[in-house]
Amino acid sequence: MRDRMNVYFPPELLKQISDLADRKNLSRSSIVEAAVASFLSPDGADRREAAFTRRLDRLSRQMQRLERDVGLTAETLALFIRFWLTITPPLPNDAQAAAQLKGRERFEGFVEALGRRLQKGQSFLREIPEEIVRQEPVGEAD
Repeated sequence: MRDRMNVYFPPELLKQISDLADRKNLSRSSIVEAAVASFLSPDGADRREAAFTRRLDRLSRQMQRLERDVGLTAETLALFIRFWLTITPPLPNDAQAAAQLKGRERFEGFVEALGRRLQKGQSFLREIPEEIVRQEPVGEAD
């Protein structure tokens, strides 16, 4: 036996219920009944907590990868700058214009190569195995 209950929904929510009922080939009453049963279910909170836990775990892993990538990027840049400053001799004034022109050409080539790699989905950071990063703490590489 079922008892009748009249409820009022905002038009946009009623449209969502109707659309779902049409897609699932169910009655609107069965959709609302399932939603209320889920809401009142004592294990509903446990399911929500489990879903939140999975999402938080996924976000934690993403943050760890992001942290790793930022650390690698900073270390790579610092190592390059140190290397460049160490081996690049100062240029005489008459050679600076040609060196600047050559530098612009090389930079344009670098940007083009970077663009090609990014379009292909390639990433230098993903080429570095995580095991290498774990072996040596950041800041100790020379």
